[in-house]
Amino acid sequence: MADGNITKDAMYGAVAPDDFESMLTLDRYGERTTAFDKIISATHDHFWDPLDPKYIDFSEPFDLETEAMMPDETQPLLRLPYVAETLVDPKQKVAFVNYLQLRNFSSILHGEQGALNLSASLCHVLYDQGAQEYAANQTREEARHVTAFARYIKARWGRPTECGAALKSLLVEIIEAPEVYKKIVGMQMLVEGLAMGAFANGFKYNRDPVSKKLFQLVMTDEAFHHKFGKIWADRTIPKLTEAERNLVEDWTAHCAQKLIFDRGDPREMSEIFGRFGLDAERVVEDIIQRRKERDPVRRFRGETNVFRVLIKTLLNAGLITERTRSFYGAYVDLEELAGEGERMVGDDIAEDGIRYLQAINFKDRQRGVSIAAE
Repeated sequence: MADGNITKDAMYGAVAPDDFESMLTLDRYGERTTAFDKIISATHDHFWDPLDPKYIDFSEPFDLETEAMMPDETQPLLRLPYVAETLVDPKQKVAFVNYLQLRNFSSILHGEQGALNLSASLCHVLYDQGAQEYAANQTREEARHVTAFARYIKARWGRPTECGAALKSLLVEIIEAPEVYKKIVGMQMLVEGLAMGAFANGFKYNRDPVSKKLFQLVMTDEAFHHKFGKIWADRTIPKLTEAERNLVEDWTAHCAQKLIFDRGDPREMSEIFGRFGLDAERVVEDIIQRRKERDPVRRFRGETNVFRVLIKTLLNAGLITERTRSFYGAYVDLEELAGEGERMVGDDIAEDGIRYLQAINFKDRQRGVSIAAE
């Protein structure tokens, strides 16, 4: 088995990426965990095809020139005095909000590409057949997410924007990490946790009906991906030594910090503001002043706040202890999160989406539609 994985349960055992010979071990074929069978067998309940308009039709129009995708109150930058004084033309403000959405959707697309590659990399190393099949199943689902977000961006804007430096650095770090625990914590829990928050927020506020449907369909898959990480946490974290737990907690905080600060990259901000005739330094001055005036005990609020959802994911998994509590406590009220229980904001949205998909897929099965290759 590969070194450094902190394997506490055999089903998460792994070999080196270049050790295919171990996959041919005869005894391996007679062993398989059943921990992921329900997730795998439920795939048909939330099947959807981004290329089939009966699931989602990307040709439905939305006027980006006259309607902002998101309400003004969801855009903190519009509340900065300098930005508010400069973007007085309604069309310019709409263009500004919608460009921020292009960047948001582009970040999601890059994150989905990272999840696709990460899942594929797990297929190469996970030794247990059930764990490997789960990873292969997720790889398939992440692939359709990449297709779906790429098609949506093409339909609305034509082309995505570059991946932010901080997000790109983290995705590369997670995917190339040789340790399985880093991949599971980094992607299955942190990036997926952030994504679920972003999708729930978009589903709640985005005015484009196509984007709302896209968020919901993706959430029907992501809710299951999150369960894979939760199973790992339940079976691993209680068995960690103090030294191992410190390693895992430090890696978790490292990834969380990169994700939290990704959107504040000065280079990205300069590009965004320059495009709309805004002086980036003036905007940053307003941001700094706003932070000085902010209540020092103010925390991320709102059930769909992306970072709040991310941190709740970590709290539910047992990845926040007294040792790291102060780091996360600077952003959210941990007592409040703990009192909410384990149910996540995206669960209801995903469950409604699954019922929508079951209705479509059941009709197809009744008509005897063949899904075999023609």
